[in-house]
Amino acid sequence: MATEHDRAVLRAIFNPSSPFGDVPGWNQEEELTDDDSAFDTELLRQVKELEMRGVSAAEAGDLQAALQLFNQAIQSMPQRASAYNNRAQTRRLHGDTAGAVEDLEKAISLSGGAGRTACQALVQRGLLLRLAHQNDQARADFERAATLGSEFARQQAVALNPYAALCNKMLAEVIDKLRNPEVPETPSS
Repeated sequence: MATEHDRAVLRAIFNPSSPFGDVPGWNQEEELTDDDSAFDTELLRQVKELEMRGVSAAEAGDLQAALQLFNQAIQSMPQRASAYNNRAQTRRLHGDTAGAVEDLEKAISLSGGAGRTACQALVQRGLLLRLAHQNDQARADFERAATLGSEFARQQAVALNPYAALCNKMLAEVIDKLRNPEVPETPSS
C-alpha cells in the first residue's frame, strides 16, 4: 500500500509541470484565516465593513472611493494587515506600483508571514516582482506563499524554476521507457 509521500512522488513524476507534493483539487489557501483575536470585536466588525465596501467600490471601478475606504480602515485599525493588502490592489489598479509594494510589505510584516492575508500579499508581491523581471525574489515569495497553501503560488514557483520541471519531465520519460520498452525489430528471413 502506497503512503501519501509515495503518491506525492508519483504525482510529481507523472505530472512534471505540477509542483512536488501538490494534491490536485486541494488548495489550503481557502482554509487559511487571519488571527483577529487581539482586536476589539465591534471595531473589527466596522473595519471589515469598510473593507468590504472598498472592495465593492474597486470592483465597480471607483478606485478613489475604494482608496478612501481602505484608508479609513487603516486609520481605524493600523495594526491589521488585511486593509493594507486590499489597498495595495487598488493602488496597483490606480497605477501606483511602488505604493502597492509598500502596502504589501506592510501587510506581510503585520501578519507575521502567516494567515490568509500573508498568503495573498506574498502572491501579489511575487506577481509584481515577476513583472519587474525580479524572478529570484518573485520565486522566493511564491515559495513562501506555497508553504501557506497557495496552489497558484506553487505553480508560479515551478514556472520560475525550469530545472525542476525539466528534471521531472526527464524522469517521467525514463519511467515511461521502463514501462513500455521498445521491442527491437527482428530481421525477416
